[in-house]
Amino acid sequence: MSLISNGITSVRAIAMPAGIWPDGTCIEMPQMVLVKWRSDLEDYLYQVYVNGKFAGATIHHKQRQMIVPVPSSFNCGIRIEVFAVEPEYADLDLSYELTKPIEGARVRIVLSRNQNLPEGGYVQIYYDNAAGQIDYENPINESPIRIWPAWQDKSGFAMSMFGYSDFGYDSSGAIGFAKGCFGIDEFGIDFDTIVWESPELSAGIYKFAIVIFDKEGNQSSSSETEPISVIPQAKPANMLEVISFDTQSNQLILKIA
Repeated sequence: MSLISNGITSVRAIAMPAGIWPDGTCIEMPQMVLVKWRSDLEDYLYQVYVNGKFAGATIHHKQRQMIVPVPSSFNCGIRIEVFAVEPEYADLDLSYELTKPIEGARVRIVLSRNQNLPEGGYVQIYYDNAAGQIDYENPINESPIRIWPAWQDKSGFAMSMFGYSDFGYDSSGAIGFAKGCFGIDEFGIDFDTIVWESPELSAGIYKFAIVIFDKEGNQSSSSETEPISVIPQAKPANMLEVISFDTQSNQLILKIA
């Protein structure tokens, strides 16, 4: 199973009119658009995803358009993607294959969590607020990020390197053989991840730092990120108007309001 994007071109989203005035202007129907595309592929069906979520599938291999619901938003653009799939997979939601976009101007930090991290420990994340100097007095996360939210996630006797983990824990919820990335960490127990997403940030270049604390308050040395550029998404245009089109240079000039 896989989503195929090669060979699909000219993806367009057209607002559905709820009515047309005598002068040709229209009243657009909210939350519904007609998505059209071109494809050189044969014997495939197509799926449409809106902001990374499955919105619908075609029913014939010649079909090149579909009406899909979209969210109403005046603050950020809407991401519409079209993929080809084998017919037997057309009704399956394959959104797990997509790289999920981050809504707004946010930063996502992924931490590897392995069995060597302390039970009862937590993580604090700090940043420089685009000022160049990281503030280690005020973490950006609203509350400490618990490394092991449930005690069952921490491995115990015979489930990690002998003598390194907490005797008595049964690892009933831990990531292990056939549940994680086999071979990355201790035999039988692989690592999983902690994912944290920042609040919405203004445009700028940011640095973040991660510090791990145990339940007694002892802390690790900080791990700082490289500078990260944050660029907020452009707000959708209220109206697009064609000013001119030069057939010789194939250049289109639009007026954006």
